[in-house]
Parts: sequence; structure tokens; C-alpha cells
Amino acid sequence: MRYAVVGASGRMGRAIVRLGREMADATLVAAVSEQDIGQDAGLLAGVGSLGVKIVAPLEALTQAGADVVIDFSAPAVTLELAPLLANAGVRLVSGTTGLGDEHKGALANAATQVAVLWEPNMSMGVHVLGRLVEQAVRALGPAYDIEIVETHHRMKIDAPSGTAILLAQKAKSAREDTTYIYGREGKPGARKPSEIAVLAMRGGDVIGDHSVHLMALGERLELTHRATNRDVFAHGALRAAAWMATRGPGSYSLADVIGPVLRN
Repeated sequence: MRYAVVGASGRMGRAIVRLGREMADATLVAAVSEQDIGQDAGLLAGVGSLGVKIVAPLEALTQAGADVVIDFSAPAVTLELAPLLANAGVRLVSGTTGLGDEHKGALANAATQVAVLWEPNMSMGVHVLGRLVEQAVRALGPAYDIEIVETHHRMKIDAPSGTAILLAQKAKSAREDTTYIYGREGKPGARKPSEIAVLAMRGGDVIGDHSVHLMALGERLELTHRATNRDVFAHGALRAAAWMATRGPGSYSLADVIGPVLRN
């Protein structure tokens, strides 16, 4: 697999370069970032020189001969990156969070020409959690209230997290007559049975905690995932990239990468 990284000087980008160095049959061919221009991506990631310097123009990605680009940058970059790679025939694995309808539309359009995988959380464990949430909500029924709480570090700019939204969607897929609410204040009144509440906490250096509470009279079930190291997201992105490197056009997810164990 020949791969490139967008956001290469960020925490996730450096982790991908570092862990990619340990993969057999994986070669970094380009690294793009708005910071640390001209530095060797391997030295910046702490694995020694790889002979790949960090550059700013996204156009460099189309000249590097990459099979797949891994992107952990910003939503604004997605709007430029997706059509650029689609026109060049380069596959995309994106873990960029905070995407709106316009950004997701750009990814969907690109998927008509190349393989595109977007996930707000690249942890394999999170996607197993999503499957468990869907099964639990369906099995327990409407007598159980659904509350989702996520906690992240103080520097995270979007709320609720993309993972919390993913878990809410999994819950709603099992109980369709529900609506989302985000936080509470004042006197909202008694909780409606149809609510799926998504609540965000911010502070310290928490990498990412997500808990789904299913609460009924007399008992409560809690399903929780805690990330204690960002490497789990980098490992997931690299595993996805290796899987995507030979895929044809279309929209893919980590469920496709993990396989039928997550399917009904």
C-alpha cells in the first residue's frame, strides 16, 4: 500500500506516520499539512527520516502515486480534497470530524468515482459498541430511556462528538419513533419516552469517553467505550486504508472493514 497523509503534523497525522512505519508493505509517499512545511514527516513523528517532506499544496497528493489518502484535518479541507482525489482516481479514508451536509455531500460525490471511507471514530471498539447499542435498544424496548454522554479534552471544537451522534443513530435505528435532544436547561418538564438525549462534557486531556445509558424502573444498563491512547484511531485508519487500497468506487465504513460479524 502506498499511502499519503493529510494533517501530517497534527497528533493523529504523526501517529499514522509512526505506526505506518511498522506496517509491512506500507509506504508513505506524501505528507501534507499547513504547519511544519519542509520537515521530514518521519522525523516529526519520531521514527527517523523517511525522505518524505511535509508540503502544503493538496495537489502534491495527485503526483505522489498514492493508492489511498488518509485525512485527519479540518472540514474546510474536505471540500477541496474530495473532488481533487476523485478526479485523480485516488481513494480516500477520512477521520475528519465536525462535517456538515455540504462536506458529506462532497464525500458522496467523490464516492461515485473512487472508494471513500469516512468515519468520525476510527476505533474498532467503538463500532462494536455501536452494534451492541443497536441490539440492546431493540431487545429492551421503549420502557428503557436512552441517554448518551460523551467526554473529551478541553480543546475539542465540535459538540456533540461525531461518535456520540453515531451511537444516537444506532439507537434510533432500533427505535425509530424517537427524536434527538442536545442538553437540557430551565424547566424542560418530565422526560419524554421518545427522547434520545446526547450530552457533551469537556475538560482536561480526556481522549474520548462514550457511555450509552439505558434506564428503566429498577435497573440501568450502561455500555461504555473509553479511549486511553490515540493510537487506537491511527491503527483503525491504517487498517481501513490497507483494506481500501484495492476497492472500487463507492462509500464504505468500518463495518465493511471489520466484516460480517457486525451485520445482521
